[in-house]
Amino acid sequence: MKPKLLDLFAGAGGFIQGDAIAFLAAHGHEYDAIHASPPCQASSALTKGTNKGREYLNLIPATRALLALHDVPTIIENVQGSDLRRDLTLCGEMFGLGVIRHRYFECSGFTAIAPEHVPHRGRVRGWRHGTYYDGCYLAVHGSGGGKGTVAEWQEAMGIFHTSNRKSIAESIPPQYARFIGGQIMQRLESEAAIRGLAA
Repeated sequence: MKPKLLDLFAGAGGFIQGDAIAFLAAHGHEYDAIHASPPCQASSALTKGTNKGREYLNLIPATRALLALHDVPTIIENVQGSDLRRDLTLCGEMFGLGVIRHRYFECSGFTAIAPEHVPHRGRVRGWRHGTYYDGCYLAVHGSGGGKGTVAEWQEAMGIFHTSNRKSIAESIPPQYARFIGGQIMQRLESEAAIRGLAA
């Protein structure tokens, strides 16, 4: 039987609409691995700068506490500035993408192995304090400052299942999920093989 992965706070990729924390509490035990991407607004430097004075709920502590109840591989993903353990940091350049998009991953129940963090090739394209900079990366957030078209964002992120700017801006590149998912599958397959030998 194929392993089942629960992906919480999936946004545009979600099939079940509802409270992610409540779903985890009620159904987390039904899955072989759990990935969670709590909303990043409480930790994001961009939000802190543009929406100064607004309060955002930090769901990382509640998510972490519930994940600790499950003896399966778990991952929490969030932005730089969040209070995650930095077990793994991924960058778009590691996968040849048109974004930098650093993200932290707190991993439990398996050891995540990171690819080499290669040097960035140049600047992020767009306006900075009245000066326009050309660059090989796109800033996939917001709507001003020469941020790029939806098609450019899709190509830069490797996301083609949606054309909604907000959904793309709030996503992580699918290559990140494939990379971590491959490591989780190796662990689950190894455990299944050991159980098979012991039977």
